[in-house]
Amino acid sequence: MPRNAEPARRRLQETALALFTQHGYEAVTAAEIAAAAGVTERTFFRHFPDKREVLFGGEQELAPALCQAIAEATGTKPLKILTAAFRALEPHLLRNRPFALPRAHVIEANPALRERELTKRAALQTAATEALITRGTPPRQAALAAQVGMALFTQAIQDWMQDPAADFNHQLTKAQSDLKTL
Repeated sequence: MPRNAEPARRRLQETALALFTQHGYEAVTAAEIAAAAGVTERTFFRHFPDKREVLFGGEQELAPALCQAIAEATGTKPLKILTAAFRALEPHLLRNRPFALPRAHVIEANPALRERELTKRAALQTAATEALITRGTPPRQAALAAQVGMALFTQAIQDWMQDPAADFNHQLTKAQSDLKTL
């Protein structure tokens, strides 16, 4: 087990994803993930509270990164601030891209995981709302902007994952254009 926890954590995530893809989410246990990754079950639980969190483990980095990007964005219009913040997340998204598409397939195949995905997305939306309020956006406008912003972000991510050659910023711009058309 490496002294740095991040490589071990990543190895557990990659191993779990491979097992979930091969055998199905429900058929795989935390003990099997740990064994396949070459660690003990106890080590697995040091990194993740349950096997679901293997798929959602990177999410705890995303909300603080989004909030920081919102705080640092220029401008006063909430949707423009959010768009700039989403663009600032690109390095995080690129790091996780190899994991993202197979992860999305596993989540799509399991209703309980889809529910967890929606819960995580709602938490990210709440964080964006609070960050906009902190910047001085009125609460009602901040909430609406965060809802619309998350719809843009989600659409851009989905389009980006479907095309390996796609650029995230291009997909976000495309989603914005679609919103204007609507």
